[in-house]
Amino acid sequence: MKTKHFLLLSFLLFTPSLFGAPASNAQQADHLPLTTAPYSLEVSAEYAYNRTYAHFANINLRAFMPINTHFEMQANIRLSSANVYTGALLVRPKFPLPVGDLFLETDIFYTAFARNSANDFCAAVALGYRMDYVSVRIGMFGRVMNDWQTDYHSEAAYVCEPFNLLYELKLGCRPSDCPWNIWVAASNIDDFQMERMWQPIFRLGARYDIDPHWRTILEGEIKPTGMFHLNATLYSAYLRAGFAYRF
Repeated sequence: MKTKHFLLLSFLLFTPSLFGAPASNAQQADHLPLTTAPYSLEVSAEYAYNRTYAHFANINLRAFMPINTHFEMQANIRLSSANVYTGALLVRPKFPLPVGDLFLETDIFYTAFARNSANDFCAAVALGYRMDYVSVRIGMFGRVMNDWQTDYHSEAAYVCEPFNLLYELKLGCRPSDCPWNIWVAASNIDDFQMERMWQPIFRLGARYDIDPHWRTILEGEIKPTGMFHLNATLYSAYLRAGFAYRF
């Protein structure tokens, strides 16, 4: 009987440790960055102004798809009240290093300017390095534009810009695995547009992870014109707010 009582007591003492381990992992998962999830979907609304279209609004969708530790994809869609529609696909092979990740990124953007009866197709390749506080990208991209009303067999139907410099510098005030962060960025590319190297885009953003599944996002963006002149003025401004869900 004493042996049976000893085995039963040992079992009762040991059982909580077996079932307690998953709870510890779940608590740690609360502090993991959203990008560690298998998939996430972001929806945001955007107020925008530029000197071409004046005031307008956008609805943005972004799907983040990490295939494995060495490869991730992202798909973006923008619908605009300015009658402009954009789709983008980003592919990133990653190479983990002792500190940070080195990655090679390929971007394909297509924009339909329905109000102007025109297409804009951009393709880019860039080399990047991402750490806790800093992310940098540098590369090249090309652009082809055409008018819907022009004969496709005519050389005049296309305007080509084969080589443009692509760059981005992004700085965060917190490590990427924190439940909240604030960042600033300067680049000539964002999730929905590529600009010439002398037309930088400046961004200020913040995000907060409500729980392991939900994240809120707030981001502002400005784009000056005449950047290399003393009389530089504002060309456009965006204010974006939304949420992301991690599956």
